[in-house]
Amino acid sequence: MITKRIIPCLDVKNGRVVKGVNFQGLSDVSSPVELGRYYSENGADELVFYDITASAEERGLFTDILRQVASTIFIPLTVGGGIRTLEDFDRVLKCGADKVSVNSGALKNPGLIAEAAKRYGNQCVVLSVDVKRVNGQFRVFAKGGREDTGLEALEWIKKGEADGAGEIVVNSIDTDGVKKGFDLAMLKAVNEAVSVPVIASGGAGSIADFIELFETIPDIDAGLAASIFHFGEVSIRELKEKLAEAGVHVRL
Repeated sequence: MITKRIIPCLDVKNGRVVKGVNFQGLSDVSSPVELGRYYSENGADELVFYDITASAEERGLFTDILRQVASTIFIPLTVGGGIRTLEDFDRVLKCGADKVSVNSGALKNPGLIAEAAKRYGNQCVVLSVDVKRVNGQFRVFAKGGREDTGLEALEWIKKGEADGAGEIVVNSIDTDGVKKGFDLAMLKAVNEAVSVPVIASGGAGSIADFIELFETIPDIDAGLAASIFHFGEVSIRELKEKLAEAGVHVRL
């Protein structure tokens, strides 16, 4: 049985961790270095670090803070934001990232995933997709959820897997920060469309939401969340203990 991963996400803007609702209304939370260290020491399986305005501002990811985060944690680190070229991959990997997450960069440069997978290996390339329902269709959004690409999400995700992405992060804009549960219908559709690991993101508000996720979609690999961990509403240790009690295989 595959061990399910619990992954906190640090959305970083101007050097601080922030969190919003439906990708909007960002509020300051904490220092990414302090928060990253806390999660590393308190049961997180991995950590995701997103420089959330890098793509919209068309700049490179801030590497000084990334280096500090990477040097203080002892769990795998996935990094995204402003990843547009192989040089960007190289830069963040040299700063201590284990995996690199691409989103808007892959939309602008459709060959990026294949090039990166060839150079660094599939296990290093993560396709992150921001998805929102538009007229009953799962649609891919870019630039932090601000721009509708017109692409159908399942087709885009299947292309990403075919090009060499070793993991898919599905961010539901509809449920982001709302804390009413994961977008199970969307996640199930994605999980059935690909054979690589899928990470669920957006909507976690309680321990029960994670239990429902893993019971409803037993093949899904991981649950990612931000605000419920950042604000101390749920501790990762308690979450894992309750998951184990519910029969979900986790690393305790």
